[in-house]
Amino acid sequence: MRIAGLQKLTLLDFPGKTAATVFTPGCNYRCPFCHNADLVIDAARMPDAVSLDELFAFLDKRQGLLDGVCVTGGEPLLQPGIEDFLSRVRDRGFATKLDTNGSFPDRLRALVQADLVDYVAMDVKNAPYRYAETVGVPGFDLAPVQTSIEFLMEGHVPFEFRTTVMRELHAADDLLAIACWIEGAPRWFLQNYLDAESVLAGPGRFHAWDVDELEALLPELRAHVPAVQLRGSK
Repeated sequence: MRIAGLQKLTLLDFPGKTAATVFTPGCNYRCPFCHNADLVIDAARMPDAVSLDELFAFLDKRQGLLDGVCVTGGEPLLQPGIEDFLSRVRDRGFATKLDTNGSFPDRLRALVQADLVDYVAMDVKNAPYRYAETVGVPGFDLAPVQTSIEFLMEGHVPFEFRTTVMRELHAADDLLAIACWIEGAPRWFLQNYLDAESVLAGPGRFHAWDVDELEALLPELRAHVPAVQLRGSK
C-alpha cells in the first residue's frame, strides 16, 4: 500500500464525519479532466508522501479528534495491500470511506463483505455509450463498472454515486441516460467541473456547466434518481 498524499483534515469528503484523506498512486483510467494527473501519469516515479508507519503514528495522535479516513486516488483498489491497510485503520476505531471508479467489483465486494469499508463513493463517469471517451481508454470494457453498480445497489454498504460534469463530455441527454442507468440510487451527486493547472489534458480544455442550467435539469433527473443533488456548484 503506497501513499502519495495526505490531507490531514477534511470536513467534506466523508459525509457527517471529520476525516483525513489518503491519496494512492496509480489508475487504470486516463480521464482527460482528472485533477490528479500526477497520481495517474507519474505514479511509478512518485515518491511516497509518508510511510505507513508515519501515517499510523499520525492517526494514533488523532484518535478522538478524527472520525474517519478516506482512501482515494488514483484508484485505491489497484493497491495490493489495501485490505491490511483498511483493517489497521478500523482497528484504531476510525470509520473508512473508499473512493473507486468501479473497475474492480470483486475487490470491492471482498472489502465490503469483510466489513472493512463503512462508505463507498463510486464515480459514474458518463452514460454507457460515452464511457470509453470519458475515461480515455479506447475499447473500454464497461462490464466491471456495471457489476459494481449492481453490487452497490443491493445495499450492502452506504454509498453514493458521483459524476463530474463538463460541457464537452456531458449533454443533457447524457445525464438523463446516467439517471436511467442508476435509477433509484439513494445518493447521486453532480459535481460541476472546476478547471485547474493540474488537469490531465491541460487547463482550458474543458468548461463547467452553467449552474442555473444544471439546476433546471434536476427535476427530470429526479424522476429517476430522486436524491440527485449538485455538490460544490455555488
